[in-house]
Amino acid sequence: MDVLEKALSMLSKYPLCDHCLGRQFALLGYSIENNARGKALKLSLILQASDLNSSKNAEGVKRLKVLALNGFSREAHETLHHLKKRIPKKNAPKSCFLCEDRFQGLGKLTQKALDAVTDYEYSTFLVGIELPVLVEEREDEFKAAFNVSYGESIRHEFGRLLGKRIAEETGKIADYKKPDLAVIIKPFEEKVRVQVNPLFVAGRYRKLVRDIPQSKWFCSSCRGKGCEKCGGTGKMYPESVEELASKPLVEAAEGEKNSFHASGREDIDARMLGSGRPFVIEISKPKKRFLDLKKLEAAVNANAEGKVEVSGLCFSSKDVVRRLKKGESAQKEYRVLIDFESEVSEEGLRLLEEKLSGILIKQQTPLRVLHRRADLIREKYIYEVKVKKVSLKRAKMKIRCQGGLYVKELVSGDEGRTKPNVSELLENRAKPLKLDVLNVIMDNQSKVKC
Repeated sequence: MDVLEKALSMLSKYPLCDHCLGRQFALLGYSIENNARGKALKLSLILQASDLNSSKNAEGVKRLKVLALNGFSREAHETLHHLKKRIPKKNAPKSCFLCEDRFQGLGKLTQKALDAVTDYEYSTFLVGIELPVLVEEREDEFKAAFNVSYGESIRHEFGRLLGKRIAEETGKIADYKKPDLAVIIKPFEEKVRVQVNPLFVAGRYRKLVRDIPQSKWFCSSCRGKGCEKCGGTGKMYPESVEELASKPLVEAAEGEKNSFHASGREDIDARMLGSGRPFVIEISKPKKRFLDLKKLEAAVNANAEGKVEVSGLCFSSKDVVRRLKKGESAQKEYRVLIDFESEVSEEGLRLLEEKLSGILIKQQTPLRVLHRRADLIREKYIYEVKVKKVSLKRAKMKIRCQGGLYVKELVSGDEGRTKPNVSELLENRAKPLKLDVLNVIMDNQSKVKC
């Protein structure tokens, strides 16, 4: 069966608009829209039917009536009128069997989509189409009945045409992988909604003071609702790195909320120094994307002066968040001030350097975090240890190690749960007084790149 015969067989059984007829032959020809393809098929069939009629073949008029009724063809109507042939109006189809004439409403749907995105800043977009199940089932049955193997789905045509129109109207780029927002259109219900993808901003932070948690810490009693224990704030601590770094960004982006992602975390009582810890702020449903990050970086640092400092703010992506999570076990450099029960000698400190450098430490989950972490034995590698005496009973120890090492327990021993440890090696009870993170060393695959 050739193309014209197949098109005629479709029209003989079902009323089809130009879009829906042409769509069944979408892969035939190039740079032709489906409505033009459908119209061309109908015109060719009219010529063919007229030729049959000229040969006194009654099939010609029969085909013209099919094209006039099921093909909604004005040209077929005019031809029949010219031939003085009556067109039956009883039980004449009123709409296309497949799309129910929804392709005639593309202009209205386009305008609704434009109105829906007017409050958002974006560079790229994607059009998503939602169809009633019955519509998709109907088309599947139609394609199976006529063995359609070179057609385009109704969902794809709606998305393609609406995407093209929106791009022409806005000058924005359609992006099928990582759009700033998605316009979800329901052609059969004439409804439009906008799905705004998060905005990601990456950088590094330094925590200059102790007793500030990395992320917001909700009150354990009221879980954020506010109670007497937390003074009605809903939080265990009034500030956090997350809040200090995120607030100006969320406000500027007019986002709903944010998530804070970082390459590991330091203890509340530890500082984060050096070049800082890599982080990404994920802002949900932002209305503004074209942010002046230099200005916002200055605003964050002015607001958090003396507490938290951010640097290198840049636009980022979900991929970077994934790399950050992989980089949680990256090398870290620490400095810890140790207080000993008894005096320590230079020889003892050299022993620590020798015994703790280039070894694997076995740590059972520390008692202080056992309430929130599984009781497991973890192995962490220490690359290098340097110790400097600062008084008779105090020393500073620098450690370069695999991320995830519990440094405080390396010092104290944590009742034997960390082996080896400073207390055990010197047979001198030791406790950490002050802990600082000096560096987070990311490998090339885990680095935050803007």
